[in-house]
Amino acid sequence: MRFFLPAILCVFCVCAVPCVRVQSAAVQPLSLPAGSVATFYSQTRLNPAVRNALDDLPKGTVLKVKIAEAIDSNVDRDGLEFHGTLVAALRSQNGVIVPAGAAVRGLLVLLRNSKHPEGFRYELLVTGITEKDKTYELTASLHPSFLDTSSLQSENSITSENEKEQATKTTRVAENKN
Repeated sequence: MRFFLPAILCVFCVCAVPCVRVQSAAVQPLSLPAGSVATFYSQTRLNPAVRNALDDLPKGTVLKVKIAEAIDSNVDRDGLEFHGTLVAALRSQNGVIVPAGAAVRGLLVLLRNSKHPEGFRYELLVTGITEKDKTYELTASLHPSFLDTSSLQSENSITSENEKEQATKTTRVAENKN
């Protein structure tokens, strides 16, 4: 009888505690073969130490990058630097800022997000573009926004109507300049 009461109390406590949503330890892998062309979206840089011409491009400007080496999050570690080349020129209202063929560098990163179903997600970030002797620092990701919705989005999808409109306007401006 002495052990019966604590056992009932333990069962009651376990049943009374609401279910806690546990995040999975599995992270959706990210893999791109060498030579593939990935679409990146520029992000706003907060308080850059040195401003450059790319800072004036609107958020969501599309960058098409040909990946130089294979990237596989199952093999490669968080923080891996990757390289590629710009497939299409980056243009502003005043003309070409960076021509196609410029060298691109970036990082494979593991982002933490409590709203993401797995709690983490892999992301590729473009961190700089070099053309001849000019280096441009920037931030661009595979997704139009670092904000993550509660449901998984397909890779390179546009998650809101506002971002879709911005990406469409940017693409039209780039196409009209060609």
